[in-house]
Amino acid sequence: MSAAEGEDAAIVAVARPQKVRRRPLRRILLALATQYVIIAAIAGLSVAATLHYLVMPQVVAQFEAIEAAFRRLPSR
Repeated sequence: MSAAEGEDAAIVAVARPQKVRRRPLRRILLALATQYVIIAAIAGLSVAATLHYLVMPQVVAQFEAIEAAFRRLPSR
């Protein structure tokens, strides 16, 4: 019986593929992707806030000035 058990163990050992440990690499990539998403979100929000509070009032003021200039033009 021990010879048969030895053969079974050999077959099971050959049948099982060795596991490749990719967990650390996957964990590192997930951490980097998470950091990238967080930094991109912060940068996007800061750009949106800058445009909203600093640039938009200037753009609106320019369009209002153009509108006032068109109103002062004589009508044909």
